[in-house]
Amino acid sequence: MFRPKALGGALTALATVAAGVFFATAVSTSPAVAAGTGSGYLHTNGNQIVDSTGATVRLTGINWFGMETDNKTFHGLWSNNPWRGQLDTMARLGYNTLRVPYSNDALKPGATASGINDFVNPDLIGLSPLQILDKVIDYAGSKGMRIILDRHRPTSAGQSPLWYTSTVSEATWINDWKMLAQRYAGNPTVIGADLHNEPHAEGTNPAATGACWGCGDTTRDWRLAAERAGNAILGVQPNWLIFVEGVSCPSGGLSNVWDGDTSNDEDCGWWGGNLSKAGQFPVRLSVANRLVYSPHEYATSVYRQTWFDAPDYPANMPAIWDKYWGYLYKQNIAPIMMGEFGSTLVDPKDKVWLEKLMAYTGTGVTGMSFTYWSWNPNSGDTGGIALDDWTNVNTTKQAILQPYLIAPSGGGPTGGPTGGPTGGPTGGPTTPPPGACTATYRQVNAWQGGFQGELTVKNTGTAAVNPWSVTWTWPSGVTLGSGWNATVSQSGTTVTAAAPSHAPSLAAGGSVTVGFTANGTASAPGAVKLNGAGC
Repeated sequence: MFRPKALGGALTALATVAAGVFFATAVSTSPAVAAGTGSGYLHTNGNQIVDSTGATVRLTGINWFGMETDNKTFHGLWSNNPWRGQLDTMARLGYNTLRVPYSNDALKPGATASGINDFVNPDLIGLSPLQILDKVIDYAGSKGMRIILDRHRPTSAGQSPLWYTSTVSEATWINDWKMLAQRYAGNPTVIGADLHNEPHAEGTNPAATGACWGCGDTTRDWRLAAERAGNAILGVQPNWLIFVEGVSCPSGGLSNVWDGDTSNDEDCGWWGGNLSKAGQFPVRLSVANRLVYSPHEYATSVYRQTWFDAPDYPANMPAIWDKYWGYLYKQNIAPIMMGEFGSTLVDPKDKVWLEKLMAYTGTGVTGMSFTYWSWNPNSGDTGGIALDDWTNVNTTKQAILQPYLIAPSGGGPTGGPTGGPTGGPTGGPTTPPPGACTATYRQVNAWQGGFQGELTVKNTGTAAVNPWSVTWTWPSGVTLGSGWNATVSQSGTTVTAAAPSHAPSLAAGGSVTVGFTANGTASAPGAVKLNGAGC
């Protein structure tokens, strides 16, 4: 996660915010850019990220943490909101990328995931952390989202200043990355590796023991370690982007404020946030156009840096960002993907900070990429976009981020040149002729007192159905538990799955899969209809 240059810093309690759901507004794109996160693998071109066709892509994502903790899987799986439902909300709000923190503990053979609500997420029962990650990647990919994997901690016990510890070697770090690169080779949903989270200073100058940048010491120089790991990954998966964070103090050491000697003091920033030496000492990768610099940036709820109390705050902030990392983007050296930033917004200064920071990243598809910290409401320093129920959304934060979000293709409203959905007449919902659809049911899981299933309905007609709605019947005593990929409700024995607002049209030849959990004896849906016409 995050820490400032200082060793201390009180953690602020999670703010109490009013519940409410914020829906994404339309984001229009020009023909010169890719829709959502584009197609195929991504690479870089100057300070831009582009897709396989060369179209510009902006990653506007969010962090969903937990796999780096003792749970070894995503937090919030204990809530009443199914894991797919949480991804549905992220995509609907406009987050097109998911940054997934993990620890090497979660990758070990025999690692077990905990903190899962079996009733809400029965399809995760008995799966390993990596198998759960597989399912999240597959579903996120079906929504047009991209995945960045983040080596957040060597072990679930906590972060480390260096990329290795006494129990987790550099070889383990690199070999685990190579394993992940091989596991997801050929799956362009997974676009890259954030090599190590928040390298930072340790020990006091001049006897520094923490991560430095450009110091030349192979045991501490994060720039050199990033090259070793990045090139090892590219040797296995040359299509991945390599995300490299900064350090906190370029020397790798903290100033000794008690010695009265300021000659060794240096300008330090957030853990992982100081890329001031990357221009002089760039990361050199074996495959061109794969490097993305990924600083972290926080507000007073994490630590009250001196610049927050400067007389000219917040006008002083752009120059600070320029110095630490923004120059890399402004000088067209490399793209910036701000991997973490966030706040509880308890202090009024933090709201101003977030507004100023987002404006600094730029508007539209050519702006700097980012992944907000975090989706999780249980982040003590920042809170989350999700509220404590893991379903409703902090509308204050979302409203500030919203103008900068570019929804994944298929994930949220994209506006388009016409400003609205297409495919059906303007007078109302289209109704296919009888027999112009097919229905296929698959029971995914079953347990005592309930089951999980997927109903796939295909529009076999010659015109789009807009908006679409699927209905079916269940025997008496079978009741709906939860649903996803649609707004699912039940009245009597009839279940209705209405099109979500972000995907109202079902194209000719297209299909939709409605997932659900239910209570009662496992039963296949009967009398399936698409907009009233039997399948």
